[in-house]
Amino acid sequence: MDSMLELLRITSFSFRDLIDIAIVTFISYRFLLLMKGTRGMQMTLGIIALFGFFWITRFYNLAAIQWLLSNVFTYIFFAIIVLYQNELRMILTRIGVFSIWGRRIHTDYGVDEIVQAASTLASQKIGALIILEREVGLRNYAESGIKLDAVITYHLLDTIFFPKTPLHDGAVIVRKNRIVAAGCFLPLTLDLHLSQELGTRHRAGIGITEETDAVAVIVSEENGTISLAIGGKITRNLSGNELRNALKSAIAERNVSEETKKQEREGKEAV
Repeated sequence: MDSMLELLRITSFSFRDLIDIAIVTFISYRFLLLMKGTRGMQMTLGIIALFGFFWITRFYNLAAIQWLLSNVFTYIFFAIIVLYQNELRMILTRIGVFSIWGRRIHTDYGVDEIVQAASTLASQKIGALIILEREVGLRNYAESGIKLDAVITYHLLDTIFFPKTPLHDGAVIVRKNRIVAAGCFLPLTLDLHLSQELGTRHRAGIGITEETDAVAVIVSEENGTISLAIGGKITRNLSGNELRNALKSAIAERNVSEETKKQEREGKEAV
């Protein structure tokens, strides 16, 4: 104990250094939480193992391996940008969600119309993919499809996803209670641990929720089941009532968060 205190005295360890270390630790912890369950987590462990191996080569003075790894690490920054491009985009997007202006999200998504359409399409084994935009904008994905800007109704959704129509294979993007666009292309998830039963429609639904805070309603044309994807996680085999409750719960959770932010902001302004 005395030796540790002596070391702290010699190194002039201050309270500012403690705060600095705590912030770095917190950032690292949050980074690993965001990476958890993604392909980036395995790559992170691989890079850590590579640095550990490099330290061992320095300890035992293995010159040839040191030279090889030193040249590899010269380009490690560019490799990280390429390998982590999806994860970095996801992290920056989620950081951007916490706006200092406390933007309110739209709450009217036409949940009942979506549930009715999903239930009907599932009973007929007609595939569908409905994306609900929350706080993170989906404009770039909407621009890949056909602009509609129409009030969301059960009949319109049923028509869009009817087989052999031009738009039935793409995704529908919903903002507030309006269908922004149909026939949209979405990024596919790269999660290697997903069931092989999940096809392109399910992987696109999961992929968009990995990169944004959107909610994806997915109807399988193979077995007529309804699934819901949020935050890169998928819940399968939902009934109509379960889908309705899950959608309302997801929307209510975001609304409570935004209302809390608004109250805190108003309290600070009052002070």
